[in-house]
Amino acid sequence: MLTPEQVKSFERDGFVKGEVVLNDEEVERLRLELDLVLEGKSDNKPVLNRNLADKSDYGMVMEASETIVQVVNIWMASELYRKHAAHRSVCEDVALLAGSNELRIWHDQIQYKPPITGGPTRWHQDHPLWPIIQPSELISAWVALDDAVIENGCMWMVPGSHKWGDHQRYLLHGSDHMPQHKRPELLPPGIEIKPVPFEIKKGQVGYHHCMTWHGSLPNTSELKRRAIAVHYMPENIRYEPLGNHPMSKHIHVQPGERLTGDDFPVVYTR
Repeated sequence: MLTPEQVKSFERDGFVKGEVVLNDEEVERLRLELDLVLEGKSDNKPVLNRNLADKSDYGMVMEASETIVQVVNIWMASELYRKHAAHRSVCEDVALLAGSNELRIWHDQIQYKPPITGGPTRWHQDHPLWPIIQPSELISAWVALDDAVIENGCMWMVPGSHKWGDHQRYLLHGSDHMPQHKRPELLPPGIEIKPVPFEIKKGQVGYHHCMTWHGSLPNTSELKRRAIAVHYMPENIRYEPLGNHPMSKHIHVQPGERLTGDDFPVVYTR
């Protein structure tokens, strides 16, 4: 369970490192299960299985050889990942940070940066990329399946940025892979954009708020960088269709209603 000091750190910075929640055997089982899904050998299929670097709207110039494997809702393809999403201590931490008595899966995602060719992840905020749900109070639990360090493209975070509002349309990914802002005059007065590396050990969990600025560098090392992120919805999240999203076709409630349903299962109740 997170300590009061860690909770305060999350409230201040918009991210915090938790405990090692998976042992070596558990990590290896998830790795093997991921291989089956990526090879198309699982009984069911995820919502998406793609190379993010191929997206024309990715927001920056990508090298043709760069790869960022993204699998969305691997829990739908794998009972093992479904059980991981309901990991008791992870869910207890998220519920504590969110102040919620119930958690549902919004969606999960694998992001895998292979050795040498793993591309950078552009600077972004999560919630503005989810234009069908409100309010912006979701929390993600990012569990490393390999040590995530600077050399193999760990995430970087901007402390305090979750309190600055929606700046997604103004975020740029600099040539040094650090964040830039198109309209800095729109930022709160006196703030400093000072990204810090968010290195996570294999099996460890890191939590971040859905408005926290984050991005990552390329993986030019010989190391793999695999991770499973589960984006959790507290009990007050509503369906508000202001745009489109791959999960839109899975929604069967009316605008303004709480987002519920079998494709957004409850994984924790206090």
